[in-house]
Amino acid sequence: MIPDLASYRAFVPYPDVSVPHAASGPLTGLTFGVKDIFDVTGYPTGCGNPHMLAMSGIKTANAPVVAALLEAGAAFAGKTYTEELAFSMTGKNAHFGAPRNGAAPDRVTGGSSSGSASAVSNRLCDFALGTDTGGSVRAPASHCGLVGLRPTHARVSLDGCMPLSPGFDTCGWFARDIETFARVGNVLLGEDTTTLPSLQQACLPRELLAGLPEPVVKIFLATLDRLKPCFGSVESVDIMSPSIDALYWAFRYTQGFQAWQSQGESIKRFDLQLGPGVRERFAWSCTVTPAQNGDSERVRADFRANLLSLLAGGRIILMPTMPDVAPLLSDTDEALESYRNQAIRMLCVAGLGGCPQLSLPLMQIDGVPLGFSLIGPPGSDKGLIELGRMLMA
Repeated sequence: MIPDLASYRAFVPYPDVSVPHAASGPLTGLTFGVKDIFDVTGYPTGCGNPHMLAMSGIKTANAPVVAALLEAGAAFAGKTYTEELAFSMTGKNAHFGAPRNGAAPDRVTGGSSSGSASAVSNRLCDFALGTDTGGSVRAPASHCGLVGLRPTHARVSLDGCMPLSPGFDTCGWFARDIETFARVGNVLLGEDTTTLPSLQQACLPRELLAGLPEPVVKIFLATLDRLKPCFGSVESVDIMSPSIDALYWAFRYTQGFQAWQSQGESIKRFDLQLGPGVRERFAWSCTVTPAQNGDSERVRADFRANLLSLLAGGRIILMPTMPDVAPLLSDTDEALESYRNQAIRMLCVAGLGGCPQLSLPLMQIDGVPLGFSLIGPPGSDKGLIELGRMLMA
């Protein structure tokens, strides 16, 4: 039976245009979705906003990452919904609705790569491109029971993609299984520049775990106990220096400052009508001063130096991807914003460090997915995927 694609709210209903792909290659037989902030020949790039869609025009070239997938034999399945200007984490778009979470239909997908996660979790395509600035691949991967990667910063091309905060923006992707995920990684990532040891030393972020709900800590430790034979050692460490709150604000100020530099002119010039949440985030971003940004960049630099020292020698960090399972679709905007702010305190670790973070669908609470994350040193992306393959065996 052919699924009613519109009911999933995963793919943007653009008129169908043929996008040629190679007849053979390492991704032959696979179909993929593309977050609607990447350019695809023959399609507009709507960025989750009606005004941006109206101004886009039809693109005449593919973003390099899209071209690479097509040249590897993957077939384009369609453009997927995104939250407005990729600046949110719930998956709800005020203009186009909320894509359906294939693992938990009564809960949010997470954003901003919501349509891509929906398409893969509902088996409408084999894998899908997303972007991750503050968690927009990792959050949906956790919420929808998918494998998802925030790559090492700048490892995968973002040419032909709408910028939000270039100092944090990355191109990631989703798949339901680690084998498909690894095939895509072999096409997009090239060779690692950092080699992980055969038996990793793993670190647990003591401060972050201390602030999580008891059921999350319980399932994380139970999962870790099952996986411990895969690691050489596991130890608890303090990584959130100078403090969780200081790093949260360093991320927020730097991300906000860059977001306004990227999109502020268009927002003001064309009076873009932004939905709740996104509107307030850009309004706040407009107020971030160069001094606040500069102070935050210094905090970021110090944190990154300390983090990379901790990860030297191929150490990795293990943690839940998100502070809890996906919120309910019926939760209030206030509750969703509170959850987002909790999540940033966890997700900012890899973002501030420029490190790869792989979320694996290894945990559930009452049948609802929760991601298990691996953070490695920059350049260890494929090594993390291989470790993920072992953990999911």
